[in-house]
Amino acid sequence: MIGEKLLVSIVLMSVLSLPMLQTSYGEHLAEESCTVQILVPGLKGEPGEKGQKGAPGRPGRVGPPGEIGQPGLKGQKGIMGRYGKVGPSGMKGVKGDMGDPGPRGPNGDPGVPCECTPIRKMIGEMDILVAQLSSELKFIKNALPSPAAVAGIKETDSKVYLLVKEEKRYTDAEAYCQTRGGHLAMPKDEGANVAIAGYITEAGLNRVYIGIHDLQREGVFTYVDLSPMTTFSKWRKGEPNNAYDDEDCAEMVASGEWTDVACHPTMYFVCEFDKDSV
Repeated sequence: MIGEKLLVSIVLMSVLSLPMLQTSYGEHLAEESCTVQILVPGLKGEPGEKGQKGAPGRPGRVGPPGEIGQPGLKGQKGIMGRYGKVGPSGMKGVKGDMGDPGPRGPNGDPGVPCECTPIRKMIGEMDILVAQLSSELKFIKNALPSPAAVAGIKETDSKVYLLVKEEKRYTDAEAYCQTRGGHLAMPKDEGANVAIAGYITEAGLNRVYIGIHDLQREGVFTYVDLSPMTTFSKWRKGEPNNAYDDEDCAEMVASGEWTDVACHPTMYFVCEFDKDSV
């Protein structure tokens, strides 16, 4: 249909353009014959053969989800799986009742006759030794501030000495010894003085505070338990001298001699305990 309309339009344009051609070219065109051809569409042809199948088109849009189907049949039970890890132990159960007594066993062989007196004596001596060790252990636990602060224990017949490697002022050192049931060491005879001096030397020290002072009355030295010094002394030559008017306490050097010193410096000290109270 569109082709027919186009053909008619072309013919009309050809016819209408004739006068214009005559005007432009004059008589020359008028003398020539004019021929007009009108094209008419032909008859409809026979249908052609069916073409080959084209390539598949692009996939269409995803359709809406379908309805939920009916549940399927229950499957068969599977085989047993592997055993899991062993769990933690449960709480301890309640103790059960005591069972019935078992049958009596056969009699044993007769024993060898015993000499009991020596054994009883040995047991008695061991009991005494255990009691002493227990008492000393109790004393050590109460008296020792720490293993590093004590240079062992020294004993005489009546005293126990404890060298404390912890620097304190004189009054603090005496307070330390008193809280543990003793005093600063008070050498009242040659044996005690030698024991304390040996203790100082073995510990690798040069001097320690001992329990002697003249804090109550200048120039009158007494022991810390306020007992007078009437029977024994071990002052170094020229001592006590109260240098700088500030030496009211005493120290023992490794040789066993005494010197008066000020009370405010800090140094190691030796505590003394009665064996009967340990």
